Amino acid sequence: MSDTAIISIIDDDESVRVALDGLLRSHGYRVRTYASAIDFLSSGGFENTACLLSDIQMPEMTGTQLSDELCLRGIEIPLIFITGLPAVPPRARPGGTGPVAVFPKPFNCAELIACIDSVLGRLA
Repeated sequence: MSDTAIISIIDDDESVRVALDGLLRSHGYRVRTYASAIDFLSSGGFENTACLLSDIQMPEMTGTQLSDELCLRGIEIPLIFITGLPAVPPRARPGGTGPVAVFPKPFNCAELIACIDSVLGRLA
């Protein structure tokens, strides 16, 4: 995966989207942000997304519902959950796959970048 891989961020909290956008851009990634899972799905942004960061608890469609919907559509994107919920274990998707990782907020930025780099096959 190239250093310009597109990372899509879905979070209903604008401050989280802005902070993650800046963090990922500072590490050479191109970033797209979405305020909801519905916005992401309706935009077609999944077509060029190399990795997806999604909040779990959001209005309209949760991160786990998004994960299920992507699976139903046959869309395979590495998914990393970020959440303000305490001790949320990874949830398997239908078919046995699930999120790559779950990061509780606040999370260690270096660990998140290392996880993304690993998912995309970059050297950390």
